[in-house]
Amino acid sequence: MMFLKLNHQKLEIYKFSRMFVLECYKLTKSLPAEEKFGMISQIGRAALSVHLNIAEGASRKSVTERKRFFEISRGSVIEIDAAFDIANELNYLQNINLDNLREQAVRTFKILSGLIDSASRTKYSLFTIDYSPNEYPLQRKSLFQGSTLHSGRCEFPGPGF
Repeated sequence: MMFLKLNHQKLEIYKFSRMFVLECYKLTKSLPAEEKFGMISQIGRAALSVHLNIAEGASRKSVTERKRFFEISRGSVIEIDAAFDIANELNYLQNINLDNLREQAVRTFKILSGLIDSASRTKYSLFTIDYSPNEYPLQRKSLFQGSTLHSGRCEFPGPGF
């Protein structure tokens, strides 16, 4: 249950990151109990960091601040990928389907990269995300309700909307 109804909840990246967090938590349940205070805890914190930094970054009026939160979020995606890589090397993930995790990690990483690149190109609170339909295997719809989509370019207002 969420108590506040804020714009970040309308972002597709927020919805994708939520699914990513849940998938990470689900997969950590298959890790051995001796990893409870190591790998399991670290993956859980990093997964939550992805989602929470998206929410907090979207609330910032400063493009520079917003970009920094999205960079932290993207860094946490990389951290999770590295942790699961080690888990795989230790044979903790044998006979576990990682397709959902892979798809969600890649999608979250790509959209965050687009948000970061967009913030780097603008001084205003309007984000523009350029993407190719081949690069992002997502439906061609805006990331923000009420946004506009023009020839592979998605524009949406910042938190002051």
